[in-house]
Amino acid sequence: MNLVIQQENLKHALAHVSRAVPGKAVIPVLSNVLLTTDQGRLRLSATDLNLAITVWVGAQITQDGSVLLPAGLFADLVAGLPNDAVTLAVNPDHHLVTVTAGRFSTELNGIAAEEFPTVPVTPPDGAPQVTFTATTLKAAIHQVACAAATTDTRPVLAGVAVRLQDAVATLTAADGIRLAVKQIALPEPVATPQEVIIPAPALRELGGLLSDTTAPVSMSLVPPATGSSAATQAIFTTDHFTLTTRLIDGQFPDVARILPKGCTTRAILEVRELNRAVKLAALIARVSQNVVKLSVSVDAATQAGTVMLSANAAGIGANTGAVEGQVTGEGGQIALNVTYLGDALAVIGTPQVAFEMVTAQAPGVLRPVGQNGYVHLIMPMALR
Repeated sequence: MNLVIQQENLKHALAHVSRAVPGKAVIPVLSNVLLTTDQGRLRLSATDLNLAITVWVGAQITQDGSVLLPAGLFADLVAGLPNDAVTLAVNPDHHLVTVTAGRFSTELNGIAAEEFPTVPVTPPDGAPQVTFTATTLKAAIHQVACAAATTDTRPVLAGVAVRLQDAVATLTAADGIRLAVKQIALPEPVATPQEVIIPAPALRELGGLLSDTTAPVSMSLVPPATGSSAATQAIFTTDHFTLTTRLIDGQFPDVARILPKGCTTRAILEVRELNRAVKLAALIARVSQNVVKLSVSVDAATQAGTVMLSANAAGIGANTGAVEGQVTGEGGQIALNVTYLGDALAVIGTPQVAFEMVTAQAPGVLRPVGQNGYVHLIMPMALR
């Protein structure tokens, strides 16, 4: 293999595929990245056997070939090279790779590409496919994945449920304390309804890849080669990358019964001001079980109201902050986890948010004002 590629492009591609390299590889070969020439482009692949990422990048190829290189060492080497053309020359007999850029030259011992596991680069023929726009899918991942559990105590809660029906995709995540649901319109209806659970970390990696593209993204659900027809893998593809992830086996909880059918108090607030109040309250609340109390008051005549946030910590101090807004309903009090409230505001995506509540024992609900299809729910804490 012999090729020339721009350092910045190679560094960027390595940063993406390295996310699939295991930190401590049980199988030593998985600590490598696979470099392969592919129809005039350089293809880079890495996998931990649960997640696989492949990225294509433009290059001037004079000789086709493939080789495995230590992912961490190669990425560090490329990052340290000048922003110039980089030449990769592989000795096919000894898998010795010479990396040259400007006045710098380095030789790395590679491994035969045949030792690397097979990494899917295209979905199999006949696999059900659905197409998303990149910006819409990225935004949905950002808004939902934050609510997934970070432990595997209940494996299904560490994933995002993706339901495809007609021309709507519904993404749902819950960790037992909070719940996020996002509905997005599909360019075309799906032929057959599908519901799968995708690991949240894999979707976060997909969101990072989507930052570099505006092209349509296709998702294919792949069943095992034999036996059950239920999908075991999801493959996301564009012209420039492929991400393959194993699916989580199990039944996602029925969250429809958790979502409130209405509210008795609704406050429309500026996200920037509410977020400021939340961050200040968090300074005190984080040393006192993360509890922040929201007290909603309203002037029935003008519908002007105030949401008062307060946090107390024995031996530390207290904080209060008021956020004015348009309030309708009865008013009331509710205690929420201040960290989860801040996480929700960080992904709302609109200048204003609607905060809804019923009682102190019912969940608090946040919805972006001017954007349909998204709801973020946080279970209440005990008022003190």
